[in-house]
Formats: sequence, C-alpha cells, structure tokens
Amino acid sequence: MTTLFALATAVLWGLADFGGGLLTRRLPALTVVVVSQVVAVVVLGAVVLATGAWHEAGSQLWFAVGAGLVGPLAMLAFYEALALGPMGVVSPLGSLGVIVPVGAGLALGERPGLGQFAGIAVAVGGIVLAGGPELRGAPVQRRAVALTLVAAFGFGAVMALISHASTTLAGLFLALFVQRVTNVAAGGAALWVRTRRGAPALPTDGGRAILWGLLPALAFVGLADVAANGTYSVAAQSGPVTVAAVLSSLYPVITALAAFVMLKERLRTVQAAGAGLALAGTVLLAAG
Repeated sequence: MTTLFALATAVLWGLADFGGGLLTRRLPALTVVVVSQVVAVVVLGAVVLATGAWHEAGSQLWFAVGAGLVGPLAMLAFYEALALGPMGVVSPLGSLGVIVPVGAGLALGERPGLGQFAGIAVAVGGIVLAGGPELRGAPVQRRAVALTLVAAFGFGAVMALISHASTTLAGLFLALFVQRVTNVAAGGAALWVRTRRGAPALPTDGGRAILWGLLPALAFVGLADVAANGTYSVAAQSGPVTVAAVLSSLYPVITALAAFVMLKERLRTVQAAGAGLALAGTVLLAAG
C-alpha cells in the first residue's frame, strides 16, 4: 500500500506543479499559491464539518501548523530561484528535499534492505536528472543556489511534518485543513506585503476577469496538492518513510511527462535517462 499511495502522491504533485507552472504565465506566482489554497480551505472545511473531524483535535496538529508555515516560504524561495535561473539547475536541485524525510526515517530507526538502498540511490539520481540539469552554460548565481536549497529543505520538511500530523483518516482531514488555513494566512500576509510595496496581485489589464476564468484550473492545482499531501501521509504511515518519501518525490518526472504530452515539449536526453532511472529505482523499492 505504501508504494501505491506514494506513486499516487507523485502523480498528484507532478500534475499540480505542471498546472501551477502554466498558471504563473497568466497570474503572479504568489496569487496562484494563495487563491488555489483558499479553494482547498473551503473544500476541506466542508469535509471537516461533514465528518466531525474537529473531534480529532490534539497536540499533533502543531505538525500541521508547522507544515503550513514552511510550505509557502519554501514555495516563495523556489519561485525566486526560478526567476534567477537557470531553471535546468533550479528544478532538479529543488527535488533534493527528499533527503529530509529520508533522513528523518533513518533517524527514527528505519533500516531499508540492500535492494531498497539501491532503489533509493537510483531513484534519487533519476529524479535529479529528470529535471534536465544544465551541465554547461552561464554560471549560476549563488543566491539562486541558496534559495533553491532553502526551498528543497522546506519541501522536505513539509513531507516530514505532515506525516506526523495525524493517525486517523478523520484526523488527516483536520490536519490538512489546519495546514491549508496556515498556508493561506502566511501566503496572504506575504501577498499583502508585496502589494503594499507596489507589486500587483493581478494583471493590470483585465485581472479580475482573468482570475475568474482561471478559477477551475486554480481549484485543480489546490485540490491536487491537498490530495497529494493526504496520500503521502497515508503512504508514510503504512510503510517505511524512506520508501514513501523517495517514491513520492518522483513528481518532477510526472511534470516533465505532462509537458511532453500536453505542450509537446521534447524531453532532453538527460531527462529521458532520468525518467528511466527513476522507474528502475521504483521497481527496486517496490520489490524490496
């Protein structure tokens, strides 16, 4: 079950990243983050009320609060790094956040078998290569590398935190709701500060009409991200965190494949090789 839910997480995160990347071509990145999460809050709030999940409130929800605070900061750092570029360096470096939950699993006493260790090494290598790292070209700014590593640590920390935020299905709904409310609060505050400094929250020409027209896509991104957090939590609780984290982090492969299918973007040789390695690592992990 760990493998199934972890791979579902990779698919959901990959599609959410693909959709978010497209939306940032029409709307400011922070607006995409905040609006998509507002939709998620509304849906999760209805689920919490319908299931009575608020009865699951307890001290474990602080893990959800932590994930909610770290998530927007990591995303902002990632977008800033992408703006500095090159994306072919930033994207694969960002996926190295998998080291955080894997390290947490090892620290908690998990000891994968030899085959699983090999699968982890092969899959992580494939994840990095699937991002299409640029091995030649202009030097990368140190600030871009620093921001990317901050983002990677943040993404990994969210994975580690959310896996400890609940132990039941109802508790998971409540934890995800608390995480998203915190996301909106933190992201909304950052958006307010940016608008106060003169950065527009919407395009100056027909911004509201564009926002309403893109609302279904924003809803998809927000709900796919929520679902991914949920399936990852189930995967991490039903099996080794080391396995769940690595398989869930295959999402760059899904994003690249989505761009290939939907946008007809050609995969570079290094990306195709990375996808193949990621698949091989998945097989080793599943077999282990």
